Amino acid sequence: MLDLILFEPEIPPNTGNIIRLCANTGITLHLVGRLGFTLSDAKLRRAGLDYHEWASVRQHAGLPECLESLGQPRVLAVSTRGRMLYTQARFRRGDALLFGPEQRGLPTEILAGLPGEQCLRIPMQQGSRSLNLSNAAAIIAYEAWRQLEFAGAG
Repeated sequence: MLDLILFEPEIPPNTGNIIRLCANTGITLHLVGRLGFTLSDAKLRRAGLDYHEWASVRQHAGLPECLESLGQPRVLAVSTRGRMLYTQARFRRGDALLFGPEQRGLPTEILAGLPGEQCLRIPMQQGSRSLNLSNAAAIIAYEAWRQLEFAGAG
């Protein structure tokens, strides 16, 4: 259906919350690169509660390896530097939703390598820096899933 990629996530509770999000939406979670925690971290486990067993979580050494394992999907990156509002995107089955680390965001070279319509942003008030990673992931994941008519929902 969809894949959600966290590039070098840093904060365990955010990833735990996203594990829970993925378990409830049927989205596969991919953790890429250097993590700011271990997968056995108590804060990660606590935030994900008992959803770890219901979520599909994969770990990859780098973004190229992750995308290769997914068959080179269309990547939709989410960034405060994105050019297109997420509400204007037309999500498709097989899309990969890419989010950067909490403190740095996605590297410029990753964003520069994508067409403008694949670099999404969530609108915020003037002067705001960013949303919490797990909140941003939930906004995008549910919009994409809504457009796919909540495939697999009960």
